[in-house]
Amino acid sequence: MHSPHTSPTPDSYVRVRDAREHNLQGVDVDIPRDVLTVFTGVSGSGKSSLAFGTIYAEAQRRYFESVAPYARRLIHQVGAPKVGEITGLPPAVSLQQRRSTPTSRSSVGTVTNLSNSLRMLFSRAGDYPPGAERLDSDAFSPNTAAGACPECHGLGLVHGTTEESLVPDPSLSIREGAIAAWPGAWQGKNLRDILDTLGYDVDVPWRELPAEQREWILFTDEQPVVTVHPVRDADRIQRPYQGTYMSARRYVMKTFADTKSPTLRAKAERFLTSSPCPLCGGRRLRPESLAVTIAGRTIADLAALPLAELAELAGTLNGTSEAARVLTEDLTSRIAPILELGLGYLSLDRATPTLSAGELQRLRLATQLRSGLFGVVYVLDEPSAGLHPADTKALLTVLDRLKAAGNSVFVVEHHLDVMRGADWLVDVGPQAGEHGGRVLYSGPVTGLAAVEESATARFLFDDSPTPPREVRSPQGELKVGPVTRHNLRDVTTEFPLRVFTAVTGVSGSGKSTLIGEITEELPGVGRLVSVDQKPIGRTPRSNLATYTGLFDVIRKVFASTDEARQRGYGVGRFSFNVTGGRCETCQGEGFVSVELLFLPSTYTPCPDCGGARYNPETLQVTYRGRNIAEVLDLTVESAAEFFADTDTPAVARSLTTLLDVGLGYLHLGQPATELSGGEAQRIKLATELQRAHRTHTLYLLDEPTTGLHPADVEVLLRQLHGLVDAGHTVVVVEHDMAVVAGADWVIDMGPGGGEEGGRVVAAGPPAEVAGASGSATAPYLANALA
Repeated sequence: MHSPHTSPTPDSYVRVRDAREHNLQGVDVDIPRDVLTVFTGVSGSGKSSLAFGTIYAEAQRRYFESVAPYARRLIHQVGAPKVGEITGLPPAVSLQQRRSTPTSRSSVGTVTNLSNSLRMLFSRAGDYPPGAERLDSDAFSPNTAAGACPECHGLGLVHGTTEESLVPDPSLSIREGAIAAWPGAWQGKNLRDILDTLGYDVDVPWRELPAEQREWILFTDEQPVVTVHPVRDADRIQRPYQGTYMSARRYVMKTFADTKSPTLRAKAERFLTSSPCPLCGGRRLRPESLAVTIAGRTIADLAALPLAELAELAGTLNGTSEAARVLTEDLTSRIAPILELGLGYLSLDRATPTLSAGELQRLRLATQLRSGLFGVVYVLDEPSAGLHPADTKALLTVLDRLKAAGNSVFVVEHHLDVMRGADWLVDVGPQAGEHGGRVLYSGPVTGLAAVEESATARFLFDDSPTPPREVRSPQGELKVGPVTRHNLRDVTTEFPLRVFTAVTGVSGSGKSTLIGEITEELPGVGRLVSVDQKPIGRTPRSNLATYTGLFDVIRKVFASTDEARQRGYGVGRFSFNVTGGRCETCQGEGFVSVELLFLPSTYTPCPDCGGARYNPETLQVTYRGRNIAEVLDLTVESAAEFFADTDTPAVARSLTTLLDVGLGYLHLGQPATELSGGEAQRIKLATELQRAHRTHTLYLLDEPTTGLHPADVEVLLRQLHGLVDAGHTVVVVEHDMAVVAGADWVIDMGPGGGEEGGRVVAAGPPAEVAGASGSATAPYLANALA
């Protein structure tokens, strides 16, 4: 029997109580289910800690607990999110921008499961040569033993070596190191002595050796063993030894195949040439599979088509059998949401590592639309990243469809149009780091206008036009091209120097390909600095302080304290990367890695040092009342105060530039693995800014506003425009029209993506490009200028 005051209807809200994850300050918030909720706030305010670190993490934890008893022990180790309780929480699916490195075998087809549909179609409804067995769908995958080409194992390439690749400079003799591919040091001398013993001339220029000798030295598979009498230094007694000869090709292939060291493998790869496999012609499949066709084309032909064309072709296949019809319909219905999200220019065989984070997340989103799940929470991280304003409408439609299927959609987003399309806004702030972590507002969009301290409200409801900027006049220009790469055909364009240029265009129009052609060799460039969003390090060992060089100065400060001198502690004692001062349990990482079966490994704080990274003795040395671990735990902002009146100008300069790019909320010791792409990019920019350059520098930034709140974009733009005022050139690829409107010059690529793009549609000052006909960007730019 219900007690009188509880309603029998289930609560339609997700209620979070006392969330303290990361910088959240005991947050209580209620969010309705089955609606589109957008989490907003400046970068570092805590919105991701609430959406991912708390709500999604708790849903994950409950799921593991229900799945496997063994997982409970691990969750206990990893630790549940710091939250009092969460009620009304459905199961959750995260579509975060993963930074994991997918393998070269992962492709658009495997991410979206479209490859499966296409393989089924070929298996059941393909045209087989007369008398051929019907093949299982596995036989059409290059990633299975049944389908892979036996020659290249399904990679499509064979690695080989040529005389040119092994001996780059034939004017050298063997003694002078003609065979560049050989190992250095002792092992290389050893091989040279063996050749000498075998009677080869190691002192004539390589090109003067007879062809058959050169052939044997480089390519033989024989491994003769000879007794070598070394002639090296007269004063050292050299004993004869047994030496085994290995040809240069054999050495390179063996190193490439067996070495565990990435540096050695990379070195070996420099001497390899890769060419399409002669058996499958680069198509990765065995001949039997390539003999099956549909509409006269092999599965490899279809996988190379842009999805938009594949969908058209599938529409014309009126298959004879019922199976063919069902499978073709399945294929077209799976492609539809991908086309809708503006990704029709991708082909199934496009490798995942070549996609941008935004493209990958939208592919996952399109795949989810087909999964037919309902009653779950989808948590998305900035799905508009890398989206042209023309495609944002489609994104909102897709999010609405997920919602209409009976799901709750939680999105962390900076894009104002996505916020306007939401049913419910949760605004976190007011600022970043320890000045944030509170929920300022949770409710329907219009209500946010009344919240004084919200940085989001200022941009969301501001209709006043931007004051027009004086367009700078360029001093000289940089000619790029003619470029023919990806979808660019013979494109030539000029980038004006010493001004701010924005490159615009829809996804896949060729923007990144174009700016990728700018190199230091081009006349007019001078120094080239590319500031990208790649992580500043792959392990928790690399952090903000180590990357910016701040850590070296801080260690010197600690080593020069009286206490450190008395104990004889040098600079190395205060490094957590070498034995001595670090905690040996976690080897200075502060974390130990917990391997989970079937799940990605997670880090948990070290049981001995509790995450401090150092051993107790090192932590006894203090500087101004703090030990080294406590200093690393300071935010950039607090550190600036802490070091303010000390005699450490290098520290001050480093911290000031980090504050200038809006990163005051980060901790000095924040591991590189915890930084977002946008944060990594701004750290690189700050590192650049603290080196005062006299010479002209060209700065290239690919979508620098990704992951930034409009308030942070303002801060970033001040810095970039400052670089131009100092006489440098800045080129950005950008979708944010507020940035484009403030540029001096715009190069618009397009008009569409993939085959539909690859041309310069318009180039000129923003006001001029805003009026260009046939440009997808023009109407949105005009709107921003108005």
